[in-house]
Amino acid sequence: MKIRAAVLREMGLPAPYKQSQPLKIIEVELDPPGDGEVLVKIKVAGLCHSDLSVINGDRPRGVPMVLGHESSGEVVAVGRGVNSLKPGDHVVTDFVPTCGHCQPCSQGRPALCEPGALANGKGTLLGGERRLHLGQEPINHHVGVSCFADHAVVSQYSCIKITRNISHREAALFGCAVLTGAGAVINRAQFKMGQTAAIIGLGGVGLSALLAAVAAGARRVVAVDLSDEKLELAKTLGATHVFNPSRVTSDAERLEAAGGAVDFGFDMAGAVAAFELAYKLTCRGGTTITSGLPNPKASFSLPLAQMVGEERDIRGSYLGSGVPAQDIAKYIDLYLAGKLPVNKLLGNTFTLDQINEGFDHLASGSSLRDCIVL
Repeated sequence: MKIRAAVLREMGLPAPYKQSQPLKIIEVELDPPGDGEVLVKIKVAGLCHSDLSVINGDRPRGVPMVLGHESSGEVVAVGRGVNSLKPGDHVVTDFVPTCGHCQPCSQGRPALCEPGALANGKGTLLGGERRLHLGQEPINHHVGVSCFADHAVVSQYSCIKITRNISHREAALFGCAVLTGAGAVINRAQFKMGQTAAIIGLGGVGLSALLAAVAAGARRVVAVDLSDEKLELAKTLGATHVFNPSRVTSDAERLEAAGGAVDFGFDMAGAVAAFELAYKLTCRGGTTITSGLPNPKASFSLPLAQMVGEERDIRGSYLGSGVPAQDIAKYIDLYLAGKLPVNKLLGNTFTLDQINEGFDHLASGSSLRDCIVL
């Protein structure tokens, strides 16, 4: 079938993207779903820094590629061997398709699925196929989803069926922003009532982490961002302390602004400076967790003696460190119960034809969770 999609052919074009147009909206061919695959009509696709990092070249991927990984949609057709989904089902996409059989999957850590990671790196679906092409030219899939298009063929293991009645715009949030941010707090940190947290970076993922920390009973939540507007929003969402790091010049001032060191420092910005700040705000015996995805060449020099002498813990968290099929249902229930008000994170909406303008807004640092409505 013919679909309209946002195709990236060249990474690293200069901003503003409204002028350089890295994403071209063109008509491409989408093959029918193969064995174990599903055709989804995309309704809403979130704009995320993980997509922006491919556009700007921070995270190189094979091009041409149809980007997009956070979305909600409706199943249109299923391939052979798909028994858990049927046409008409509402789904949220999962950007790590999981085989269920490799060592990480068998240990209950599907975010680390080895075949899923291999397929994502190659730009294929989980089964190794590419269903997108322009004439004889194959087009790569972005982390098995490629939702910046009116339709997508994905592995059945890239779809999470949702049974609760929420809008597609709300549902899309749970595919990445909420799954990643809340999961870092609930699953990776195993946050307990009365503990303290600092959230560095208040994008969709960071704000979701903040909401999860508040819901878990944090006695102090520190929100840090370069946007004063986002800091004001963080206060309304339950942050007890906020500060803009551009206005604080010393470690002592940062600790004072934070109300002291915290049990958990979360880097949700995907930048070395953000991780360094999260580490400096973490207390002796505490844990620093990063869910950001900086350039693969970015590194951080660890003070090993301090790690030993203060029993520091440093962890990465990917896909929320949980089981998406279970976690998304759990987070949606919390949302509907009023305990995880992620609707307050909804930002601007754009059409597919406005997608480059949408990424300019994301790159400005002033956006909440913007999205493409198809």
